[in-house]
Amino acid sequence: MPKNAGTVVIREVADGVWTFSKPFSRFGLIPFGGRSTAIKLSDGGVWVLASTPLTPETKAKLSELGPVTYIVGADAVHHLFLGEYKKAYPDAKLIAVEEAIQKKAKEGLKFDGSWGKDPDGTNYGFEDDIKHVFFSGFKNKDVAFFHEASKTLIEADLLFNLPAKEQYSLTGSSGKFPIFKNLHPYNKFHHNFVWSLGVDKEVMARDARTVAEWDFERVIPCHGDVIEKEGNKAWRTVYARYLK
Repeated sequence: MPKNAGTVVIREVADGVWTFSKPFSRFGLIPFGGRSTAIKLSDGGVWVLASTPLTPETKAKLSELGPVTYIVGADAVHHLFLGEYKKAYPDAKLIAVEEAIQKKAKEGLKFDGSWGKDPDGTNYGFEDDIKHVFFSGFKNKDVAFFHEASKTLIEADLLFNLPAKEQYSLTGSSGKFPIFKNLHPYNKFHHNFVWSLGVDKEVMARDARTVAEWDFERVIPCHGDVIEKEGNKAWRTVYARYLK
């Protein structure tokens, strides 16, 4: 059962994999929902995709899991809370895409890795547990992550599963919006949406194939509900035009 704290739903979705789900409305109107994910690594450290505020409840759960050793920004726009996580966990490695790092320049943060600037194939230290691929051909410059032990894909804007029911479950709102209420992997609008965000179709196809070849069952998106089963099928459906 999820631990409910304010408007944050804290849940262990698989052994050692925790999600922190809360409301988030794009432009203050579109209920996309927000989600951070924490993974207990085999070396005892904790890897965090930081996409929601570091609330007291979130911080308490992270403290239970172990020392935070990695803080990750998943794309060019999921960077708002990187600074507060780094302040709370100064010894953690901070890694993000180059576009996000540039946006954080005024905060004086020290980054330990940069997708888009570091050479292809750079390892950051968590690869024994989590694989990653940088979608340089995607408009938002996203990174997809694969936690092999739990067969889980973690991503930000590469795949949506709206409506955001879990993320709005403590608010009294359904999380639905008339236009985006069915922005899920089997919706044709989603397929067209993902196609339109591919600024380099050839590179997108290459990276989409890499993800498709991973053996994952679950998908944890930043926006919308977690896909618990047949996650690879959902990915292949959304990216079918790239996978031809």
